Amino acid sequence: MRIRLSEGMKTAMKAGEKRKVSTLRLINAAIKDRDISAHGAGKERVSDEEILQILGKMIKQREESARIYEEQSRLDLSEQEREEIEIIREYLPKQLDENEVRAACQQVVTELKGEGLRDMGKCMNALKQKYPGKLDVGKASAVVKELLG
Repeated sequence: MRIRLSEGMKTAMKAGEKRKVSTLRLINAAIKDRDISAHGAGKERVSDEEILQILGKMIKQREESARIYEEQSRLDLSEQEREEIEIIREYLPKQLDENEVRAACQQVVTELKGEGLRDMGKCMNALKQKYPGKLDVGKASAVVKELLG
């Protein structure tokens, strides 16, 4: 993952893609920050799975910012956030569509013999383990809640 990001940075710099370079620098800074925290906790550096979580979080932050900018009629800033979202998504695995999310949730609930909302956490943890970076946790949570409720 780190190599892909590094190669992407080099390519963007050579091509003069300023937005992509700045976005990739933000990603690298977030990873480095998490590495420093992990080092303090005794780990060498964060895993690819944790990098995927960082990228997912960055997308959610930008989606929220874009929504706020749109509400305030700041379409230029909203567009900038959306461009950054697309750049970040290039480094994430293909996301599961709605039907695939529903099927994955159904499979996990069945496998874990989920019987009620008290099994929600167990099911969500299993989904996160099975599909790191591939599913929208918010959507999956709603589906699991519906299946267990």
